[in-house]
Amino acid sequence: MDKLAIRGGRRLDGELRISGAKNAALPILAATLLTEDLVTIRNLPHLNDITTMIELLGCLGLDLTLDEKLSIEVNASHLSGFSAPYELVKTMRASILVLGPMVARFGKARVSFPGGCAIGSRPVDLHLKGLEAMGASISVDNGYINAEVEGRLQGARIVMETVTVGGTENLMMAATLANGRTVLENAAREPEVVDLAECLIAMGARISGHGTDTVVIDGIERLHGCDYTVMPDRIETGTYLVAAAATGGRVLLKGTCPHTLEVVLAKLEEAGARIEQGEDWVSLDMAGKRPRAVSIKTAPYPGFPTDMQAQFTAMNAIAEGTATVTETVFENRLIQTHEMNRMGAHIVIEGHTAIITGQPGLQGAPVMASDLRASASLVIAGLVARGETVIDRIYHIDRGYERIEEKLQTLGADIRRLSS
Repeated sequence: MDKLAIRGGRRLDGELRISGAKNAALPILAATLLTEDLVTIRNLPHLNDITTMIELLGCLGLDLTLDEKLSIEVNASHLSGFSAPYELVKTMRASILVLGPMVARFGKARVSFPGGCAIGSRPVDLHLKGLEAMGASISVDNGYINAEVEGRLQGARIVMETVTVGGTENLMMAATLANGRTVLENAAREPEVVDLAECLIAMGARISGHGTDTVVIDGIERLHGCDYTVMPDRIETGTYLVAAAATGGRVLLKGTCPHTLEVVLAKLEEAGARIEQGEDWVSLDMAGKRPRAVSIKTAPYPGFPTDMQAQFTAMNAIAEGTATVTETVFENRLIQTHEMNRMGAHIVIEGHTAIITGQPGLQGAPVMASDLRASASLVIAGLVARGETVIDRIYHIDRGYERIEEKLQTLGADIRRLSS
């Protein structure tokens, strides 16, 4: 099992190009099931989760052609099977996103309950209730979800009890081929949901309200092919900005989309960073200063993203002052703080809130990643710590960050991958 070894104490300095957004690419890949025409998807990030989704589509019988730039042509004119097996689904929660498209176009699907990061309960009940409201029959046996519908799904008004990104995406895709109008209320507003909607519209779907909490989909009989470019990864962007801020450094990030990160950029300015931005770039300069502590509370978009909480927790661990970090989305997402305390951080957990007293420095230590964003936070902690930090179980980080050690090396970090 690979590890990352980091010798901290260097300020990050340089420029990077941001990869495509994993959390947009995964549902967009699933959306290729909705048409028999050729779909070309560009700007896919080179990540394990993307590879898993491509393998899953191949397992279902789709014809896939991948080029050296990681653009993919998908032909879903027919399926050889309707089952998404546990062996693939267990490693990636986003596998559930094939459920809605398969039921909508083929009238049936069998998908294993998904896996992914151990960050708490993320039930798929809202996905299933929504499909049932659209006329699908749902049953569960031996860890598999079975969904069937006679004829076409029917449009419905669906009020989701809680905001769910995956549920919004699954039901929006299913509704594109349903008979009549579907209204999704309390829908997720994340930029990745908007990106999926724009891809579906490029395929001929009739969608309005995406980016608000009420999405309206007027179903049509068939979608056509398209050529679509995945949006930049806002979480990768935020992670490298925080890493530069924590080390007192500076960074220029190109090929990104700053307007999707407004709340994160505001918090970095509060921490003392100088932020400049254009349409497709953003820069941060700490001028060698230690960041100031900033308190955050996670919330669905446009609030502070839960996927950036762990990175800010790491920055606060070495910041001037005391901050509170409150996690409202996933109950186990403060788990990485125990590993940071082993490195000399002073973090106390009270319920869903971490109280962080910034320390002048951290000490390198062997640590273990528990999930994707926790991995990133431990990398940031390692970058600012004295001595060597060795991070185990980095398969988590490879699910969400493309060549993270190579990108950090270009910014001057002393980081290397240890292959077992």
